Amino acid sequence: MNAPFTDALTAAARPLVMEIKPRDGDGRDLLGGRGVAETVERFEAAGAPCLSVVTGRWFGGTEDLLRQVASRTSLPLLRKDFVTSGRQLERTRELGACAVLLTARVLPAAVLARLTDRALELGLTPFVEVADAAEAAMVVRGPECVVAVNNKDIGTRERLSADLARSRTLLPAVRATGTRLPVSASGITAPATAARMLDEGFAGLLIGTELLRAPSLTAWCAKFDAARGTGGVPALTALQPRPPAGLARRPRAVRPQGL
Repeated sequence: MNAPFTDALTAAARPLVMEIKPRDGDGRDLLGGRGVAETVERFEAAGAPCLSVVTGRWFGGTEDLLRQVASRTSLPLLRKDFVTSGRQLERTRELGACAVLLTARVLPAAVLARLTDRALELGLTPFVEVADAAEAAMVVRGPECVVAVNNKDIGTRERLSADLARSRTLLPAVRATGTRLPVSASGITAPATAARMLDEGFAGLLIGTELLRAPSLTAWCAKFDAARGTGGVPALTALQPRPPAGLARRPRAVRPQGL
């Protein structure tokens, strides 16, 4: 099966899914006056293997944003939104994406399984987002999916600080799904931190806000490359507090109104 998103991420020298979204969770502008074409060119020049495009309104996204990005690049695209129906999957493909976000927290297990099957039938890579071990256990057809740990809380519309320790804690559960692409997503800022997370076993990272705000994306990537090459990066545990012993009880499913 042709899987351009996973193939591109697996082969990438910099396995960073670079995300395009107009604003952050607090409503602050992220594009800084740049248009879609300039933003896409900036990420292409930085060696992005694939792009994430937010179409949910939490972050100012629209379907038209995805359509515009698709018209300006041949890179594989992930549609980032709360997708809950087969029709939305079909629409995702129509808009030019080849991967789709499926958020375990907002989908019953049976629905997640059905949407995963349908996405794969349509040639879309399921990018399944989890935030605890129970959600990771819901993943089906893991070897054909990207499974990503969201370091932020969608219950607060991702407005609070990220918990990067969550990624490290959940990595074994994510690997148990069979995915070949465990990803850590959201809240990653320092290049050294990003490099350390790859060293700890993640196959890719999804980063949006930090890369959109970076005064020099070239300089950010150079620091990232240097950190990966030297190995002299502070441990993740030194950068973020450890979570309390044991996994927290899974929160009730939220009813999002759009990312």
